[in-house]
Amino acid sequence: MQNEQIQALLAPFVAGDPLTTATVEQVSRYLDLLLKWNAKMNLTAVRRADDMVTRHFGESFFAAKEWLSADDVKNVIDLGSGAGFPGLPMAIYAPQTRVTLIESQNKKATFMKEVVRELALANVNVFAGRGEDYPGRASLVTMRAVEKFGEAVRTASVLVEPGGGKLGVMIGADQHRDLPAEFEWKVGKTIPGTTGRIVVLGSRK
Repeated sequence: MQNEQIQALLAPFVAGDPLTTATVEQVSRYLDLLLKWNAKMNLTAVRRADDMVTRHFGESFFAAKEWLSADDVKNVIDLGSGAGFPGLPMAIYAPQTRVTLIESQNKKATFMKEVVRELALANVNVFAGRGEDYPGRASLVTMRAVEKFGEAVRTASVLVEPGGGKLGVMIGADQHRDLPAEFEWKVGKTIPGTTGRIVVLGSRK
């Protein structure tokens, strides 16, 4: 896929703040790796390149714009990263931010390490294990589509550092009731191209 096509597909997700040429080039290289690896192992159910750009990269950049604008976000933990979303695009979008990707499936963690190596992302660490076993905390913890959402969001909340830490979640609107009560939640915008999928940001009370 040409870089111009990628830029056009991502435009609705980064409205008013187009990605740089260097960022689009990183997305292109990441996309090539994802297509190559996904042909051999099931990293994502999304198969078409244009759908990968919108549903994975686009949604991740949209969340990055919503969540990384605050000056107090110094480091990020992305729980259940899978093939790297939204954590890796966030690391590309904000190279000054330290990002840790937590993924318990070895094949997916191995893939993310390969992306980090190929793109020379010095601000990224991959933790191949369960969130419950990760010893650190972060000023922002992110979570996308994961199995057993209720359990996962509780694990994510433990990884949020005390004293103003935040939890960013990409969910369907009907999942709002499952969010932990110890956070004050701000419902964000609907993700472009979706019906009822939103980004929400919680601040620890």
